[in-house]
Amino acid sequence: MAEPGAVRAVLLAGGEGRRMGRLGTGRLKPLIPYGGACRLIDFSLANARGSGLDEVLLLSQYEERRLMDDLHRVWNAEPGFRVHFGPYDTAYRSAGTDVPREIPARRGPLERGTADALIRKSEYVFGGGAEQILVLHADHVYRFDYEPLIAGHRASGAALTIAYQRIERRWVHLFGMVRFDGDGNLTEFTEKPENPTSDLVFAAFCVFDAAVLKRYLEQLDGTDWQHDVSRDVIPAMLAAGERVRGHEVAGHWEDIGTVERFHRAHMALATDPRTGLPVDEMPWTVRPGVRRGWVADTPEVRASLVPSDLVNHGLVEESVLFPGVRIGAGARVRRSVVLPGADVAPGADIDSAVVLEDGHIQQVTEGVRP
Repeated sequence: MAEPGAVRAVLLAGGEGRRMGRLGTGRLKPLIPYGGACRLIDFSLANARGSGLDEVLLLSQYEERRLMDDLHRVWNAEPGFRVHFGPYDTAYRSAGTDVPREIPARRGPLERGTADALIRKSEYVFGGGAEQILVLHADHVYRFDYEPLIAGHRASGAALTIAYQRIERRWVHLFGMVRFDGDGNLTEFTEKPENPTSDLVFAAFCVFDAAVLKRYLEQLDGTDWQHDVSRDVIPAMLAAGERVRGHEVAGHWEDIGTVERFHRAHMALATDPRTGLPVDEMPWTVRPGVRRGWVADTPEVRASLVPSDLVNHGLVEESVLFPGVRIGAGARVRRSVVLPGADVAPGADIDSAVVLEDGHIQQVTEGVRP
């Protein structure tokens, strides 16, 4: 656990992927494959490790056992960094590189929102003397060094420092809109506004003063609230006059909340993998021994990101393919994402779709191409 003066990193990973359609069915949203290289949750974990943090506390409830088993195998195999599993951590540590046969039974009511997740595991969030709480989410695509954010928060003496990014105003209604004064202090925070008046949005990670966060959670718990950090805790702090600072995220940042956004992000990657978030900046957790490369124009592959183990007897255009993919004779795959190990049937003509591991073709709504 955290030492006095240290920051405690917590990762909110309770998403069910209901808005992802067939892509989110039967799988955990944090484990949805991304970019031919990894899964969504791996970005926040890779960022934490790269920022010098040695541990991240997992806060999850949906299919929690499946998620913990996966993360234990992928992230806890090497020394120097680990995912902490709260009340189940002793069982996982005792299992070594394996997963435990049994874990303690879950206690207490299910969380109804992100704030509930912090409350239910408060002894692990606030225990050990941590003075700052770094809150992360598991469905955002970005690479970021949290160290300057944490250092700036400590130097400012603010109660909270939130990461923000400037985006096209037409998309602001999907996020938490923020505004700041000339000194960089937060003046407005509106979750999913109907008529945005700013092009700045909350980038879904932030650093709280631990004592302040704990106090507001205690004040809100038991009231008529939505049990959410963005909808309840941050607005309550702002209304009470707490000093909230902003920290700009200048690089690539993508919220993957729907299958349309998933597809659009991959099409941007296929069009030009040197812009946005290049694939070589992604964590490598899906068959890391398989190389990936962008192919501009060959008889079999045009403007696509493909793995070195691709078995291709057809044509691939403007697409992103994961390791283990097989394209049947005469098949054509255009503007699509093909997940790990999928087989595309001979003669198939696939356009603007996500091909799942079992070969199911999930069409994506027209008009989402970048």
